[in-house]
Order: sequence, then C-alpha cells, then structure tokens
Amino acid sequence: MSKKIKRLYLFLTLKLLFPWQYRRFRKLPLKKWKAVFIEANLTQLSGSLRFLYQVLCSEEEMEVSVHYLMESGNKWKFIQNAMACLKDCADAHYIFLCEGSRVISCIEPREETVITQLWHGCGAFKKFGFSTCEELFGGSREEYLKYNYYKNYDYITVSSPEVIWAYQEAMNLPKEDKSVVPIGVSCTDLLFREKFQKAAQKKLHDICPAAKGKKVMLYAPTFRGSVGGAKAPDAMDLCLMQEKLGKDWILLIKQHPVVKQRPEVPKECQSFAYDVSDAFVIEELLCVSDLCISDYSSLVFEYSLFERPMLFFAYDFEEYGEWRGFYYDYHELTPGPVVHTTQEIVDYVLHLKERFDRKQVADFKEKFMSACDGHATERLLEMIKKEKTDE
Repeated sequence: MSKKIKRLYLFLTLKLLFPWQYRRFRKLPLKKWKAVFIEANLTQLSGSLRFLYQVLCSEEEMEVSVHYLMESGNKWKFIQNAMACLKDCADAHYIFLCEGSRVISCIEPREETVITQLWHGCGAFKKFGFSTCEELFGGSREEYLKYNYYKNYDYITVSSPEVIWAYQEAMNLPKEDKSVVPIGVSCTDLLFREKFQKAAQKKLHDICPAAKGKKVMLYAPTFRGSVGGAKAPDAMDLCLMQEKLGKDWILLIKQHPVVKQRPEVPKECQSFAYDVSDAFVIEELLCVSDLCISDYSSLVFEYSLFERPMLFFAYDFEEYGEWRGFYYDYHELTPGPVVHTTQEIVDYVLHLKERFDRKQVADFKEKFMSACDGHATERLLEMIKKEKTDE
C-alpha cells in the first residue's frame, strides 16, 4: 500500500466511516449489563481478557460478546470486523481491551460507557505507543497524534505504582491524569489459584509424559519485527541443550501468539524440547516451570510472582535495543543473568543452586508486581461497577 493510499485509507476509515457507524447506533438505549471484549490482532482471547470474560460469563445478568478485529490483517476483513464491533459497542456499558486500538480511539464514546484497557502484560519492559516515536520501531509523533491508538480509556490497569509513568508516557497522558490505576492485572489472579496450578501440572503430564520426574525449563521469547510480519528467534541450540541437560530437564517452548511460522524442533531433540505454543496458555506454563528463559518479554514480571530462577537470552541485544528501546536499563532491570549463547544457558543451569539469587527476584517482584495479589479482578469489577452505581 503506497503512502498516499494509506493516508486516504486511514482518513476514510478512522475519521469518517468508523465514527459514523458508532454514531448510528449510540442512540439506542444503554444496556447496563452488557460487556464487549475486543482483541485487536489475535484470533482468541488472551490473558486478562480471557480470565475476565470467564468471570463475567458466570454472572447471569451479564450479556457478553467478543470481537476479533485483526487490525494487522486483510484490510477489507478488518473493516467488516470493525463495523460489527462498533455497532455492538454502541449500546454497551462496558468495553474491555488489552491492546491499543484505533477503532475505539477514533470514536466519541457515550458518557455512560466505561472503557477499560487491561493491557496484555505487566510491569514496563520494552517501549510501546508514543514512547516509540523516537525509536526505529515506532512511527512519527504527528501520525500517532492524528490517528491515536490510546484514546477514550476510563481506566488502564497496571501491576504496581512504579510503572504508572511509563503507561502515561506510552499513551500520551499528562502526569496529573488519574486513569492509570495500580490495582493489579486481572490474569495474574490465576497464578494464585491452587486449583489452576494443579490442573496445569496434570495437563503437562498428560501432554508431555516425559516431564514426570524431571525439571521444566520454559523458553518464551518475544517476537522480532513488526506485528504483521512477526518472526520467532531461532538462535538457541536445542541439540546442545539436550546433550548437556536432557538427563534432568525438559524444555517447553512457547512462541509469541503473533508469530505465524515457528522454527521446527529438530527430530533428534523431540524427546527433550516441545513446542507447546498451541497446547498451553502462558499462565499454565508459568505455573509448571522450574526456570524461565526469556529475552525481552514482559511475562517475566508475572513469573516473578513464583520467585523462581530466570535467564535472559539476549543474543541480539544491541540490535533489538536500538530498534525497540526499553523503559529501564535492561541489565539493571533483569532479575537474573543476561546471556548471549546457549553454552552460557547450559552453564548457568548446571550451577543453578549456587548461582540463583532469590532475593533479586523478590525485590523485582515487590517493585513491579506489588498490586498483584490474586484479587485484581475483584478490585477491577468493584471499580467499574461503582462507576455504574454513581450515575
């Protein structure tokens, strides 16, 4: 799509068509017990949306619907999805998102509707939104202001007071803005539930019988490139990992959900390494893992709730850091060793008992996850329903 056609497309959809569609239906009576969930780019509910959806579906009076916009996919299909979503949102009392969306940001919501941004990660790791305007990853500030992804939120829930500033910066909010609320992140409530933990462990043994009697490493990297063309990293030497660690460990691989083509696990390593990207949600894998290997993914914030060992496989740190940028100094932030080769991973795991610093992880948890105590969803529902009662 040429720049001229893209500008015309954005203007016609975000300035004319979508606002018109919402205005057509916002005159309908408000449905006080209606909630709409919106996924911008995925084909199934993720994280906090999935958990909150299950909670609200259990309430008999609630009318709940879900829309998958697929903003990074086929443009005509996206327009159809957006038009259906906006019609549905027009008489809804509650709207929930976990990612930026120009569709919701381009309308003028009715005053009674409460729009909550749950976001799809905890803490504040790699930059996003307006924070990336000066980075290679981001667009121009002028374009971000003209077609904003982060408008119309009544609430933005975050994992601790420490990270409020980062979300204000990313969403172009003034420092005095009170919409960023450190009440905890809904999906983390699952990690405190013993029933969920036990079910995840049973599922692991059912799907990967080799895990019985062995320790579990989780490799959960973020994607490389743009969301539309996301690629998985493939620098880990799985054969070396199996040779050195296969006696006592198995490796579970969870690729980022926007990655469409995943590296295959070599046949000779398939009794040690398992790609479980489709078989498990990330919360299940966090529960069953004895050690987490990541790179620049915010899932390490959730994993810190267990105070277990973490490794940061940042083999492309210079390139990634220059491209994306971080809210904190990467090497000061990470609550575990930063490594650049598979051999370094092996060496750390072999000497895990003497090298793991639990206090480092505990301090990290206290700083970035202090509002996550297993009751974030309760506080969220109390907050938004109070909004309704006060009308």
